[in-house]
Amino acid sequence: MRKEFCEALAKAQKNHDLSREEIIVLLEAEGEELEALGRAADEVREKYLGREVHLRGIIEFSNHCRQNCLYCGLRRDNKHLRRYRMSPEEILAAARKAVELGLPTVVLQSGEDPYYSAPVVAEIIRRLKEEVGVKAITLSLGERSREDYRLWRQAGADRYLLKHETANRELFACLRPGTSWENRLRCLLWLKELGYQVGSGNMVGLPGQDLETLAEDILLLKELDVEMAGIGPFIPHPQTPLAGEAGGSLDLTLKTLAVTRLLLPLAHLPATTALGTIHPQGRRLGLCYGGNVIMPDITPLPYRRHYQIYPGKAGVDQEIETNVASIRDLIASLGRSIGRGPGHSPKWRGGVELYEMRAGQLY
Repeated sequence: MRKEFCEALAKAQKNHDLSREEIIVLLEAEGEELEALGRAADEVREKYLGREVHLRGIIEFSNHCRQNCLYCGLRRDNKHLRRYRMSPEEILAAARKAVELGLPTVVLQSGEDPYYSAPVVAEIIRRLKEEVGVKAITLSLGERSREDYRLWRQAGADRYLLKHETANRELFACLRPGTSWENRLRCLLWLKELGYQVGSGNMVGLPGQDLETLAEDILLLKELDVEMAGIGPFIPHPQTPLAGEAGGSLDLTLKTLAVTRLLLPLAHLPATTALGTIHPQGRRLGLCYGGNVIMPDITPLPYRRHYQIYPGKAGVDQEIETNVASIRDLIASLGRSIGRGPGHSPKWRGGVELYEMRAGQLY
């Protein structure tokens, strides 16, 4: 193995801190270096987070979106997609199913759909906690106002996932017309100030991306000190302007995931559905390269197949019970256990008490 690789890997394991150049050295790993990188990430995951894998049931409740991102099948200009919106009662029913299946936390995800006003979402959050018994709620609703974020936090939302997608500002502007990287970052900072457990993340293999950009992605996640980082491969959708582009590779996605684990030892890292879509063993490998979270899709079947951020989504036609059972079997086959309770980040200090204590200072 290369001397510079061994030195960078040892430094990452010991200090959980690397320069951009050292990160690139690790991202260049192949063969036995790639295997060593995976082992190191797995060891760091077990040292800091144990052998538990946390399950988050994801409900994709609307595929309407006001944005027109070049990479996403939900983009506003995709006229071939059958659009849907779930009612609050349907969302609650899906969450009840999740609780029955032993999933203590749910993720509410949608396109950027202003149809759901902030008070409507807040009421859904309250009912999920009070009526359904959900232990923790993650929101992934895109860029909203600070007041919306505050209202949802007060209603009981615990986490917010807002992927930065790419740390390259020029690439961001190209891929997300009509939006700004600066506002994306501003929203992430608002969420941290409001006491959310914050998740961000990036795609691997975007057109125009290189190893230097990926290194900047990882450094941004570290700078933000996120509680969760969602990292998955870019998968081109046939009804988008990037239909003819190559997708992200399995190996580079795993390397990015592993380096992120080394630099963020306490963050929750999902083995994403996108990984399972590009390779039949993708989720297993994700768990072996530093991952400790899986998000089973519990969106009702009549809607699930129409939430097409990318095509060919793994498990899209699978019954919820079957999907959850297969994930449980996967976790057991690795000698790991399913996490109990809400699965909050071990470094999180943004609980309700702290939120209330800081409220006067923030507002």
